Amino acid sequence: MSQFEAAFAQLDQFIRQKMGATNTPGLSISLTDREKTLHIACYGDANLAAGLPVTPETLFEIGSIGKSFTNIALLQLYEAGKIDLHAPVSQYLPWFEVQSKYRPITLHDLMTHTSGIINGSDFTGEPRYEAYALRETETGSAPGEYFHYSNVGYKTLGVLLEDVLEQNYADIIRERVLKPLGMNATAPVIDNDMRERLAVGYVAYFDDRPKPPHLPVAPATWFESNTGDGCISSTPGDMAIYLRMLMNRGQEGVLSKSNFDLMSQKLTTSWAEENFYGYGLMTSTVDGHIHLGHSGGMVGYVSNMIADMDSGFGATVLINGPNLNPNEITAHALKVLRAVSEGQELPPLPSEADTQQIANAADYAGIYTSGDKSLTFAAENGQLILKHDGQNLALYLRGEHQFYAYHPDFDRSLLQFGREGEQVVEVFYGGDWYTHERYAGAKSFDYPAEWNAYIGHYRSYNPWISNFRVVLRKGELVAVFPAYSLTEKLVLLENGAFRVGEDARSAERLRFDSMVNGKAVRAKFGAADYYRTFTR
Repeated sequence: MSQFEAAFAQLDQFIRQKMGATNTPGLSISLTDREKTLHIACYGDANLAAGLPVTPETLFEIGSIGKSFTNIALLQLYEAGKIDLHAPVSQYLPWFEVQSKYRPITLHDLMTHTSGIINGSDFTGEPRYEAYALRETETGSAPGEYFHYSNVGYKTLGVLLEDVLEQNYADIIRERVLKPLGMNATAPVIDNDMRERLAVGYVAYFDDRPKPPHLPVAPATWFESNTGDGCISSTPGDMAIYLRMLMNRGQEGVLSKSNFDLMSQKLTTSWAEENFYGYGLMTSTVDGHIHLGHSGGMVGYVSNMIADMDSGFGATVLINGPNLNPNEITAHALKVLRAVSEGQELPPLPSEADTQQIANAADYAGIYTSGDKSLTFAAENGQLILKHDGQNLALYLRGEHQFYAYHPDFDRSLLQFGREGEQVVEVFYGGDWYTHERYAGAKSFDYPAEWNAYIGHYRSYNPWISNFRVVLRKGELVAVFPAYSLTEKLVLLENGAFRVGEDARSAERLRFDSMVNGKAVRAKFGAADYYRTFTR
């Protein structure tokens, strides 16, 4: 019996609990050390309608983990003297163009997400045109200065690989990474020919509101993809092979140790000060140990791959649903493996957060009014209660000062509270604004009259960001992205476009045009078109 059996049993219990709590369809996990695969386990369904279980042979889309594969191929070319990482992208793609007052964007800038360009538009599955359409966008910051994650940047790198090598992206990855490593089950492209082996991806049942609790999932939109930002599908066994290669700091014929050192550099801080990005790999320090890896998200899939470079253990989790954070599973898996190897007791199972228990619920209690309408909140038994039409609605915590009400009158947006100093004085629901008697600020605001034409709900066939709303709050336009529970202020620029977000370095832009009956019927987000829809 393996010394890790107790750890595997506890991890199994944790995974089943998390899947049940998050209504997750299917999951696979692989654990490895530097020499061999230690454990593979599969859970749930690859296809809910057909009742097909997840097996070790089931493929899952791994999303942005694929960026490290793209970087391996690029670094092979760099080592062979075929490309210069610090040369302008236009040296290899003469048609590449972005509106910018700064120096040319280099390969290094794209590889580190510091090019200053947008995240991506995803309005087409064709990477060349999305990269070409960057000429319709502008940089938000000088290259090399600011980390802003960019999928279209990696799509551009995939196209660059194809042009330099005169091969398609799938063949490049297959010949340069998969075959040498023996990752024979992995598919380097998402196409209809591999679909029978792929777990069905599932998304939230509704796409026009924050993910509600307790509701089933729905099959994700199917699309083919051959892009350098993430078009690879893999199995838990193959991902263990890949992770071992990284844990051993490369492998001859695939990734030299010097190129591994380049990939794992701390080149820029990413989303948090303690997290760093290199070339397609993120580095962080957890419990005094260096963790190296990447997460992935596709339409209907999430994944995470983490190696503890000090203890020599690695974990990969692949999921075909939207609600379970795979990082929670990999983090606990590495903890239990390390505990066993060090002769320590297993760490306790992470407690399941009760999002209806609000420690400071009393801070939000009170009556908030808007004209002749009002909202009443009460703190009862550790919960924040919205009293509505004779019902007591217990709110779910969704972030700092943000709550979700499971009721059709309040399910399109989060309830977002605002403070003045230490006191909660206001609450927003979409474009509605309610104030408490404690509110002492202005009640009316001046804004350009033409902004009224932009307020509304916009939709596209983009499976990543299918819709958003534009609302007016205290004289300012705000974009609400419901599926991501994200609200961004819109800042008017001199050229008539709106910057999405308060950070002056943001490259994301929103433009409105095509006026019909006094309303904008088109909104251009990046290079993607969205159209006014009839739904609220």
